[in-house]
Parts: sequence; structure tokens; C-alpha cells
Amino acid sequence: MKTTTFIAFFLLTILTYGQSTRKYSNEFMNIGVDAAALGMSNAVVSQTSDVNSGYWNPAGLVGLEDNQMALMHSSYFANIANYNYAAFAMPLDDRSAVGISLIRFGVDDILDTTQLIDAQGNINYDRIRLFSAADYGLTFSYARKIPLDGFSYGVNAKVIRRIIGDFASSWGFGLDLGIQFQSQNNWKFGIMARDITTTFNAWTFDKDKLATIKDAVEGQNQEVPESTELTIPKLQLGMSKKFVFHYDYSLVTALDLNVRFEQNNDVISSSIASITPSLGFEFGYTDLVFLRAGVGNFQNELQLDHSENLTFQPNFGVGFKYRGIAIDYAFTDIGDQSAALYSNVFSIKLDFSVFR
Repeated sequence: MKTTTFIAFFLLTILTYGQSTRKYSNEFMNIGVDAAALGMSNAVVSQTSDVNSGYWNPAGLVGLEDNQMALMHSSYFANIANYNYAAFAMPLDDRSAVGISLIRFGVDDILDTTQLIDAQGNINYDRIRLFSAADYGLTFSYARKIPLDGFSYGVNAKVIRRIIGDFASSWGFGLDLGIQFQSQNNWKFGIMARDITTTFNAWTFDKDKLATIKDAVEGQNQEVPESTELTIPKLQLGMSKKFVFHYDYSLVTALDLNVRFEQNNDVISSSIASITPSLGFEFGYTDLVFLRAGVGNFQNELQLDHSENLTFQPNFGVGFKYRGIAIDYAFTDIGDQSAALYSNVFSIKLDFSVFR
């Protein structure tokens, strides 16, 4: 139910990670975009080359031949939370391109029952109000080929806006850097460094609003949370190759290594960094119909008997492309093999060449 449980959830999240550096700050920016990429378990950092490159690796924007637009929608937590994405990109010339994208992850129409009981102790349902908790990520991207054959680079400038009703809000800023290289034998390599400046968020709080929920959970929300947080950088390394069979059939294979500079339950973990792989496949027929599959998010989960169990997240997707219009679908977390988010994801991509 959309009750004050959500108020406590979001505010306790801030309190729990009320440190100058928070491991899971701005996590909504890590969910991913584009059903085609999600169907391949996000193993796309080396071969992405369309409007969605602004998110996955801005260096791939140099692969644009015309203006492109993309839209995506998915929902989580039994349709309580909605995740929406829109992007536009265009080539500037034969060596450079720009793009802009917007992500919104939000829970709307949350019941604010903090004023449900009036000063006389009477329950008055007319005092219930609705509010939203929403996160926004606006990204500006620039990409350019460099004189070295096969190399390109891209830069993202990100503006983060987070709002929890009238209780709290924040502004954040950060940078990403991406590089791609394509060899003469069609092997592709990519590097994506996210939040290289340790993305900064500055929070402001309405103390009067916070006072209305003080002691709503005994011992919690006693003090105003810290007002600043930093997002730890992440690194994604990838390689891929496309094979063509009998002209009509193609197969893309991709491997990515996702590196986080912390110790966690990833399949490879140390005090310096943790690494988990993602493996993706895309089978295409006449560049019209696509079947995709992938597996990633490998985790060593601790069991009740103190043993460790390796879990993973499989993904599946299909896609259709005709005359510059691509419609893709992905279903993630098949069989609930991990505790990761899952959803039916739909996206559409439009190449403006269809209007030429």
C-alpha cells in the first residue's frame, strides 16, 4: 500500500547512508536503458553505436548516421514505481556527435498521513495529502573520433535532481568518460568510467516537515540527515564481435566486466575492487528480427548455514526493426535467480532517416 511506509523508507535510506560517501547513491542511474541492451544483460559498452550510447558509452555516438530518438518505459515493485527514459542524438559532422537524455524514476501518489489525526485526537481523512518521490537524471553527451584509426571518445555531463515531496530535495553534478576502439578484424573494445568526479549531491531539508514524522518509527528520524553525498566511481570494460553467416544471419557476442571500487558480494571481490561479468548474445535475421539473451549480476550470496551460493541474473529479449523504426522488448531476472529488479521493459528507437 502507498502509505507513510514510503515516507519512512525514503528518509531512512538517507539516514542509513548519512555519510560523506555513500555506496549506493544515485542508484537509479545504474538501472540501464534500452530494452535491446537489457536483453543482453547490459553487455554493450563496446558495441553501442546509437542514440542510447549517451547512457552506455558516449563514445559510441560517433556511429550515428542520422538524428535518432529513443523512448523507454518499465515499472517495478508491482507497478508502484515507474521508470521512464527519453533521448535524442545527432551527428555534428563525420567525426563528432552530441546527445541529450532524461531519466525519471519515481513513486507517485504516495499517501501522506502525517496530519491524519488532528490536535484533538480525531481522525480526519480530509487531511490526507498525496506526494511523489522522484529522481531525475539529465545527461548531455559529446563524442568525437580521434586521429588514431578506430578510436573514439565521449564525455557525459550529468545533472541529478532528487525530490521527496516537500520533505527533501537535492541537486547533483558529475561526469562520465567513455572510449571505444574497433580493430580491423571487427573486434570491438570499450571502456566506460562512470562518475569519474565522484558525482556530488547537495540535499536541502524542510525541518518543519521532518518534525511531523519525528518518532514515527521509534528511535528514527531524530536528526536532520547530512546534506552532502558523493557517488563512488564505477568502471565497465567490454569486448564484442559480430559474426555474419550466409549474409542473412548474424550473431553478436559480448563480454563486459563491471568494476566497483568497494568490497561486496560480486563473484570477484577484494578490499580494493569488486568485479562481476556480464555475457550477452544477439541473433539477427536480415537485420529485421532479433533474439537476445544474456546473463550477469553474479553474486556470492551468504546462506543461513554460512555457506556461499552463486546466483546470477538471466535476461531475454526480442526486437524488430523496419525502415528506421526499432521496437524492442526485454524480460529480466528470469526464474528469480537473484534479488535484482525485474520487469517487462519496452523501448522504441526512431531513426530520422525514415523521413528523408
